Amino acid sequence: MIRELCDEKGEKMTTKIVLIVGPTAVGKTDLSLNLACKFNGEIISGDSMQVYHKLDIGTAKATSKERSLVPHHLIDVREIEQRFSVAEFVLECRHLINEITAKGSLPFIVGGTGFYLQALLDNFQLGNDQYEDSERIREKWYQFAKQNGKKQLWQELKKVDPNAAVGIPPNNERRIIRALEVFEKTGKQFSKQNDRPTKEFLPLVIGLNTNREVLYQRIEKRVDLMLSNGLLEEARWLYDAGGESLPAGKGIGYKELFPYFKGKIPLAQAVANIKKDSRHYAKRQLTWFRNKMDVTWFDIISDKNNADKITEVVKNWIETKE
Repeated sequence: MIRELCDEKGEKMTTKIVLIVGPTAVGKTDLSLNLACKFNGEIISGDSMQVYHKLDIGTAKATSKERSLVPHHLIDVREIEQRFSVAEFVLECRHLINEITAKGSLPFIVGGTGFYLQALLDNFQLGNDQYEDSERIREKWYQFAKQNGKKQLWQELKKVDPNAAVGIPPNNERRIIRALEVFEKTGKQFSKQNDRPTKEFLPLVIGLNTNREVLYQRIEKRVDLMLSNGLLEEARWLYDAGGESLPAGKGIGYKELFPYFKGKIPLAQAVANIKKDSRHYAKRQLTWFRNKMDVTWFDIISDKNNADKITEVVKNWIETKE
């Protein structure tokens, strides 16, 4: 049974949670099911797209059969026209963690949306959907860095927040963009924000990865499998529902097919674009988790024995008195 840790006076200090993170197609779903079954766990999706009803194939949701094995949360909780902000994720995830822990179960947060998971662990001061446009802002600065270089990006931060610039190396593109994003959204300097790792949770962060060539091959095979399972029809339904202008229509696997539905590109090109964007996204996911979170990495693709090692790590961590 998993209980909240208490101090000498019996007051709550932290709640143990397990995060399983990593890029797409590395086995997060299978591992999470295995661990949740072994350790009386419940799974919370840490994927920003799995919240949407009817978008099952392109978001790689656990199947109905898999979801029947252990309770799953934050899946099919929004309609395609609704936004799901990081602030909403943190709020709902915290509530679920408390509910799951109160039952004596262990929360497993599983997914690849790094910003959402970091916001939970690092206690971002999100306010009322304060970061709803974060993706757009980050993309703007990524394009700026691509065109002008990381040094010039750092200079932009120095202009608005010299104290933050001093503490962030010019080659750390992601942290610079994070600081610029905070300033643009809040009008306040990142160096004066109160974001600090929360003491509310004691996280064990397990990361899955494998050889890059193997990963890319698995991603491409997954795309082919999705197409054979009905991705085209699912994306067409989203397109016909106005997907281009909807929050759910921004997901990889859907947006690349919209030009095909318009007759602008052949299907082969659209599929190639899905595979390319999926590879690029996987690379960004890995960079995020490596730079932003304290992750213990394993490769369960090339070495199946690592799954047993992870089980032992989780067992020992649960039994450890902090």
